[in-house]
Amino acid sequence: MARRYWLMKSEPGCFSLDDLEASPGRITCWDGVRNYQARNMLRDDLKAGDGVLFYHSNTKPVGVVGLCEVVRAGYPDPTAFDPRAGHFDPKSDPARPTWYVVDVRFVRALPRCVTLDELKRAPGLEDMKVVQRGQRLSVQPVTRQEWDIVLSLAEG
Repeated sequence: MARRYWLMKSEPGCFSLDDLEASPGRITCWDGVRNYQARNMLRDDLKAGDGVLFYHSNTKPVGVVGLCEVVRAGYPDPTAFDPRAGHFDPKSDPARPTWYVVDVRFVRALPRCVTLDELKRAPGLEDMKVVQRGQRLSVQPVTRQEWDIVLSLAEG
């Protein structure tokens, strides 16, 4: 199967690109997603080897700050079953999991943040999910062309 591309959002006050880089083995599970549409992508679509644009949200400026890679496809989110975890869901049943995670590995920080304003102005990114009004999902598909444009913006 061909490599696919994604954008994953995280608030740097909760989990940043630096936190991912500092994780053991530079790998962590992408946990805490509690939206069914994003859950379905984590469970069904993200595969090992897929590329990820790491996006800092709810900060100034918001934008793409780095790259990571999926290293393990979707599996049940262990935090959903742990009452001590911040993402505990008392309705989630280990026999029929509701929530899923993937494991991601830090690849590199971009030379600079590619801001949301830049993404909105860049030719070729008009259809990118993150620039669309009302698109708030924490996991979004990205085309290969969008991936390449974002990387060229970061390098330029």
